Order: sequence, then C-alpha cells, then structure tokens
Amino acid sequence: VVPNELKLSSPTPPIGLARHLNCLNEDNKATRKRALEQIRRETVDKGLSSSVLQEVFSVVLKPLLRCLSDPMERCRETAVLVITEFIRCAPKPEESLPYLMPCLAQRLGEKEILEPTEELRLLTMEMLTLIVDVCGKHLAPYLNEMINILQRTIVDPFPDVKRESCKCTVNFAKSVPEHFHMQSDSLVKPLMQTIAHQHSRVRMSVIDATGAVIQYGSGKNVDDVLSHLAQRLFDDSAQVRKAVAAVVGSWLLHMRDRYSYFHKLIPLLLSSIDDEIPEIRLLAADLWRQVGAQWEKENEDDIKDKLDFLLTPPPFYPPGVERPGLGCRELVVRNLGRLVPAITHDITDWLVPTRIRTSQLLYVLLLHAEDHSTQHLQPLLATLYQACTDSEKDVVSNVTAKLLGTFVPPAVFLKLLLDHVTAPYSSSHPWAPLMVLAAVLGGCSKPLLKPHLEQIANTLAQPDVCQEYQQVMYLEQLLACVDVLLRQCVSDCGPVSLQLLQVLVTAVESVQCLCKIQGLDSVMELYRQHMTQLLDWLSASVNTWSSYSPQRLQLHIIVMQSGPVIGEFISHLMPLLRCCLQPDKDPEMRMSIFTMLAKLLMDASNTLDSQGRFHDESEGFLCDTVLPNLVWHAGRTAAAVRTSALSCLLALLHGGAITPGQLLCLEEKLRPQVLSSLEEDSQTGRLLACRSLSTILRLIGTSLHPDELNKIYPELLKRLDDSSEQVRGVALQALGLWLSSLTKDYNPELCAPHLQLLFQQLLLHLDDPDTLVQDQVLEILKKGSSVHPELLKREVEAVRDKQRSPLYCDRLLQHISSLLTDTAAGFPE
Repeated sequence: VVPNELKLSSPTPPIGLARHLNCLNEDNKATRKRALEQIRRETVDKGLSSSVLQEVFSVVLKPLLRCLSDPMERCRETAVLVITEFIRCAPKPEESLPYLMPCLAQRLGEKEILEPTEELRLLTMEMLTLIVDVCGKHLAPYLNEMINILQRTIVDPFPDVKRESCKCTVNFAKSVPEHFHMQSDSLVKPLMQTIAHQHSRVRMSVIDATGAVIQYGSGKNVDDVLSHLAQRLFDDSAQVRKAVAAVVGSWLLHMRDRYSYFHKLIPLLLSSIDDEIPEIRLLAADLWRQVGAQWEKENEDDIKDKLDFLLTPPPFYPPGVERPGLGCRELVVRNLGRLVPAITHDITDWLVPTRIRTSQLLYVLLLHAEDHSTQHLQPLLATLYQACTDSEKDVVSNVTAKLLGTFVPPAVFLKLLLDHVTAPYSSSHPWAPLMVLAAVLGGCSKPLLKPHLEQIANTLAQPDVCQEYQQVMYLEQLLACVDVLLRQCVSDCGPVSLQLLQVLVTAVESVQCLCKIQGLDSVMELYRQHMTQLLDWLSASVNTWSSYSPQRLQLHIIVMQSGPVIGEFISHLMPLLRCCLQPDKDPEMRMSIFTMLAKLLMDASNTLDSQGRFHDESEGFLCDTVLPNLVWHAGRTAAAVRTSALSCLLALLHGGAITPGQLLCLEEKLRPQVLSSLEEDSQTGRLLACRSLSTILRLIGTSLHPDELNKIYPELLKRLDDSSEQVRGVALQALGLWLSSLTKDYNPELCAPHLQLLFQQLLLHLDDPDTLVQDQVLEILKKGSSVHPELLKREVEAVRDKQRSPLYCDRLLQHISSLLTDTAAGFPE
C-alpha cells in the first residue's frame, strides 16, 4: 500500500495500484468490479495530496477510460464516479482532456449513443459539466467534440440528461465565448426540438440554453428561435414564462447584435409585463427599465434635447399610470413602424390566447409611443377595428383606443375616424368604428374636444349613421358615442343638442341626461325646443320608409314622449302622417302608425289636441288618411291594415278629437266604409266596426235623416247572427242606439216596413238560447214599442205561440198594453 505522503516520480503505478489496474483486464466481471472499487479506495477516498493525486490520475486515466466500455453496468458506473472525483480533486484536470474528450465523444457524441443506461448517461453528462467548470478555456481545442456531444444529449430520451446537457451548454458557452460562436448554430435545431418537452423543468433548461447559445453565438439564428420563445409566453408553467422574460431581457441588454433585433425582441419582453403572475410582471418591468436606461446611456448624444426638455409628462396623461422612461419610449417609437404590422397580423390569429396577448401588447406600445402613434394612425385604427369585432370578450375589453384620444390631436384622429363611421370598413361589423370613436373621445380632454363638437354631432346625426343600421350592437355603440360627448363636454353640448337628440330619440335615459345638461325641466321642454327641426328631419326621408326603417320608430318615440307638446306642432305632423299612411305605402308600417295614433287619440286632449288645433285637421285626416285605408282589398295583410285603421277611427270618435258637426258633414263618406267593415272576416274588425257605428249613432244619430238611418239597421241585424258573442252584444247595443236616434221627423207609418223587418228579426232573437241575449233584446223591443206599439203588438202576437219560452213575449205584450193604455188616457209617452 502506498503511503499518503508518497510522491510518484514516474508514470509507473505503485505496486498496489498496479495489481488493481491489471485486474481490470480480467474476464471475470466481479474481479473487475472489485479492482475498480479498490482503486477508488486507494486514491480519491484516501485524501492524497493534490500533486500525488495528479500523478496517480495520469497513471489510472487510460485504464479507467477503457472501463467506460465495460459490459458490466456497475463497472462503468464506478469508472465514471472515480474519474469524476479525480477531475474534481486534481489540480490540473485539463491534462486529462486529450484522452478524456475523445472517449466521451465516442460514448455520447455518435449518431447512436453507445451508453445504453439512462442513469449512466446522466452521470457522464454531470462529469462533462464538471469538466467544463474546472477546465474552462482549456476546452477550446475540443469544440467539435463538445458540440457533437451536446447535439446528441440535448435530444436524449431521458429528461434529466436533457436538463444536464442544457446546463453544460450554458457553462460551455460562457467558458469559451471566443470559439463557441463558430459552431453554436448547430445546437439551435436540437434545442428547438426539445423546447416543447412535456416536462416544464426541461423547457426551462432549454430556454436558458437557448439564451446562452444565441447570446454567445454568431447571432444568425435569432429568427429561428423567436417563434418558439413566443409560444412559450403562453406556457402553463409560470417558471417557463419567467425564463423567457429573463432570456429576452438578457439578449436586449447583452447580445452583441441586439440593435438589429430590437423590433423582434421588444414585443416578447413587453408581453411579459402583462403576465398574470406578479413576479413575472415585476421581473419583466425591471429588465425593460434596464434596457431603456442602457439604450439611453449609449445614445445620450442623439437624445440630448429630449433629455433636457421632454421629461414632463404630456397634459391629461392617464391617471395612476407610471410613465415609461425616455429610453424605453424611444426604443418603442423607433421600432413602432415594424411592430404595428406584426400586431395587425396577430390580432386575427386563430388562437384566442395569442389575440388576448396581442391586444395587451398593443396597449403597452401605445402607452410608450404617446403622440408618435399619430404617424401610424391608419394601420392602428384598422387593428383596433379588428379587435373590436373579436368574439372573445377579453380581446374587446383590451381595446386601447382611449390612449389615442389622450395623445393624438382630435383634428387628426377625427379626420380618419369620422370617415370610417360614415363608410364602415366592414359591412358585417359596422359598429367597430363607432366603438373605437367612443373610446377615443373618452380619452380626449374637454378643451381639445370642444372645437370639434359640432363636426362630431353632425356626423352622428347623419341618416346613414343613426338610421341605416338596426343591429343592437351598432345602436349601443352609437349611444355610447353620444354618452361620452355628454360626459366630456357637459354644458358645451347646448349648440348641438338637436343633433344629439336626433341620435338619442330611442334612448330615454340619455335624453334625460341631455335635458339635465341644458338645464331644462323635462324631456318635453327639450322636444318643444327642437320639434320643428325633428319633424322636418323625418319628413325629408318619409317617401322611403318601410316597416324596417328606424325613422318609423323615431317618429313613434317623438310623438309618444313629447306628450302635450306634439299638439303645438300638429301642422308639421299631419303632412308627415298623410304621406306615410297612403294606401300604397308599406302595410306593416301603416299598421304600426295607426296603432300609435289610436293610443294618442284616445287621450287627444293631452296629446294631439292639447292646443285644440287638431280639430282643424281632423276632417282632412279622416277623409285623406283613415277612409282610404278602409277600402277593401284582398288578403290577410290588407285586412290587418283595415283593422288597425278601424281602431284609429274608433279612437278618433271616442277621444273627442272630432266634433259632432264635423262628423255630420262627413257622415255620407264615412257610413258606407263602416257598414262594409261589418262584413270583415276578422272578428276584431267586425267588433271595431260595430263600436264605431255605435259611437256615430250616439254622437249624431238624432241629426241623421230617416233615409240614412234606414240604411244602417239592416247591417246591424246581420251581426245578430255573428259567430262572436261579443260582436252580437255590441250589435244589439247599436240597435238600441239606433232606436234612440229616431226623432219626430221619423214617420212610423211611412217607415212601417222598416220597423216591421226590425221587429221581426229582433223577435227571432227573443227566443235565443242565451238568457242574456233575450234580456237585451227585450229591452230593445221595449224601446221600439214607443215608436210603433200597434205594429209591434201584432208582430209579437203572431210569434208568441211559436216560441219555446213565451214568457218574454208575455212580458213584452204587457209592456205594450200598458203603453197603449197610458197613451189612450192622455199620459205623455
């Protein structure tokens, strides 16, 4: 046994070691194993001095290297461990490289790795990492061997070998930077093959190795790795995303050719500023500040004026937002022209996470660009329009147009935006420019916006803008634009209140806000202020209206919300109504407007006739508007129009908007249309016609000529056989009113045939199965008995015995006899 203090003077091994070394050549694997363990105990485990250990290492190295090919796994493992300890403890391990590196290259660097055991490959790679650490620059002559080994081991099937290989790559790149760049490109492909490995720790190691390969390499492969790193920004592992931020930040700070790649690296680092993990956000923000400060220092002469004069934030800077440093802002500004096209492309990516990250990045870029975004406004707006139409809510919520309003002068952005509002980019998403406009206006200050208020309001009030589209999203964004103007400019909105009201007609809450801003007591006051202009505005397009026209809805809102005010402008309203209610206009539109008018006319004194001016228009309205729509035309739609016109007629008669004198003048025109409506197929139409006839009889029945009265009752008698009990009841009421309308001018003897027919038909229904109908008919006949009692008595006696229940006939005869007795005694009827 060699003593601890023994110093070898020659490469001849000590006697004890010589025997163990000879045993390594034995065929018995147990002998080889014992020999390796003895060598370990007699050398590295014994604590020999460094100089002795170095000489011993030179003696045992070759035999140990031969053991790396031993068929026994335990022998190979022990050999690796022994060599590793020698390398760690020997003072000059680099002397072993001429033998060690070719052997390792043979074991690990060939196309097919010779070492079959994963654990041994890991031990060997750990040994190689140690060699790199202790030998450093002495490995430069072995660049080929190192690269060959790393190429194979980075894609090793064993994940731990991959990680150790990446660690070794980083250390080797740092050890021999002057030589590493010559063959660094060959490591990019295996690294990119492994960067998406299923183990997050492997992905982290690959990213770190990629950082070193690019930073210490030739710089030609940056483009080959950027797309892979960009994908890792969406990695599920926060540590992987953190590694990407660290690597990209390091490149921006230390890579030799970083200026050529600023436009490609900046988006990767800035994307991490919005990461969901605070630690990553802080790291990215700190690295970005360092990058900006370094660039600022390196280009101090070029930005001297800005350093002296542009340190104050611009006015109306977003509150609560830290302004980036000058160097950071300048970096973005100088690369914005290359960044915007990439943003425009990625905002339409098919992957939702990519679109969300892109929208977040756009905000950061605009915050850095400030007023310099003006020169890129056209493509930026196109990008924002695309983001607004995204199906993902997070993308839409990240729309950053408000910053454009903060930094870009209104005269500039309005020139483009208002043109896009009147002529949208996309017919399927016409609301996108409005959404962006609302956001931009929200970021603009009141003093800058005030001179452009009229231009904005006039654009929003254009028919092509506020009336062309009916999609809910479009209308919401249109109202959002007006709401922003009301919020931003408040009292300054007075001069454009008409235009805003034209847009806000269908938005009650916003109209009330406009009233409040102008100091008006109510919405009606606002309508009084602008009613003439509003009606003229609607009249300009009335010839083109249909049931789908927004103007129809706007007219409805104006006349319903203005209350009594509309009565002050009846002379402006009636021509508009006549035009849109002509029989050749859209049927559904006419039905809608007739229904609206029916509601108004039922309370005419508080709406259309609030000033008593509708009376002057009522005759013309009835003759020119209502009656033409009662003319019969085939089809269900035409019948529905007649029904709506009848409802309007009934409301006109009930609401008192037409006087009995006016009605009497029009009776000859009105009566035929109403009587023909009694034959409508629609039950509602027949019911409305009966009620209208009843109202006419109540208002002017006593003023009608007997011949005109005699034309009415036959049509009412037909309705007594109607399928609807409700129509029958109203028809009986109308017959009662008809009998009440007979005055002294009505000669019973001369008109006896008419009365006879009336009595006969009523007596038929006196035997109706429904007792309610019988009671109603009895009361009508009692009323008729006062007209011609003798005639009625004869008719009753003629049918009494034929009826199923003669009780009603007996009661009627008793009433007639009493009436005749009183008449004979001289009592007044």
